[in-house]
Amino acid sequence: MNAALETPPAKRGAAAAWEPPPASLQLDFLGMKFASPIVLLSGCVGFGEEYTRVAGFSNRDVGAICLKGTTGKARLGNKPHRVFETPMGMLNAIGLQNPGVDVVVREILPTLDFSETRFIANASGSTLEEYIEVVSKFDDSPIDAIEINISCPNVKEGGVQFGNSPEMSARVVAACRKATKKPIITKLSPNQTDIQLNARLCIEAGTDGLAVINTMTGMAIDTRSGKPVIGNRQGGLSGPAIKPIALLKTAQVAEVARPQTMPPWPMMGTLCGRATSARVASSAPTTRWNSFWPAPLR
Repeated sequence: MNAALETPPAKRGAAAAWEPPPASLQLDFLGMKFASPIVLLSGCVGFGEEYTRVAGFSNRDVGAICLKGTTGKARLGNKPHRVFETPMGMLNAIGLQNPGVDVVVREILPTLDFSETRFIANASGSTLEEYIEVVSKFDDSPIDAIEINISCPNVKEGGVQFGNSPEMSARVVAACRKATKKPIITKLSPNQTDIQLNARLCIEAGTDGLAVINTMTGMAIDTRSGKPVIGNRQGGLSGPAIKPIALLKTAQVAEVARPQTMPPWPMMGTLCGRATSARVASSAPTTRWNSFWPAPLR
C-alpha cells in the first residue's frame, strides 16, 4: 500500500504548514477569484473529497474543483468494463453514476469547505426538463458556478447527443440560463461537424464560458473475443493522444469567443513545459487537469 494514502488524518494535520499558491497565479474567472489557474476536472475527484485523502494535498492548491456529473435522479452507471488504457490515452464509459441532485445538494455540498476553493457543479440530463431541474436545484445552493455537460444523449431525439447539434446545444443553454443566475460554463464536444457554430450559438443563448473539449468517442476491441472491451461498447478517449485535437478545437473556439470577451476553458493535462506553452498559446486563462496525467498547466 502507498503510505501517503494511508496516513491517518491526525498525523496529516501535524505536517508542515500549508502555504498558499503565489499571488502571481491568482486570477479572476467569470467574477470568481481563483487562487490558481488549475481546475480539477469533473469526474476525476468525485464530489471534491477524493484528493483530500492524499497526504500533503489541499483543495486550497487549486483554483476550483468541478464536481462529478449530476442528474435529476440517481444513476448506477454503465456495466463493466468502464475503463480501458490505450496507447497514450484512456477510454472511459462510467455512465454518469451519481446519487442524484437532491442527495448532492442536501448531503454532499454541506460537507465541502467553500473557504478552501471554488466548487463548480456539473449538470447533466437526458431531456431538456432534466437539465432545468438539476440547474434550478444547484441555483438554490452554495455552489459557485455550473458546468453544463451537453455531451449526453437526448432520449426524445433518438439518442443523439445534445452537444453534437448546435441548435440543441443552444436550447439547453437557453433553458439553463433562465433557471439560474450563477455563472454557466458549457462543455463543448469535439465529436461534431462545426464546433465554432456550436460555440457561437451557445454564446448567443447565454453561456458565460466555454469548456473545450470533452472526450473523443472511441472503441477498443478484445482480439481474443472479437468484442468491444468497454461494456457500453464505446467510451470517451482522453490523454496525450487527443492533445492536437484539443489544441485545434480550443483555438477554433477562441476565434469565436474572443470578440465576445468570452473565456474558453481548455481541458487537458500535460507532461512537460513545452506542452504547457502550447496550451497557453491556444488561448486560455485557466486550464484543467485530466484524470491520467495530473500535471499543472500554464
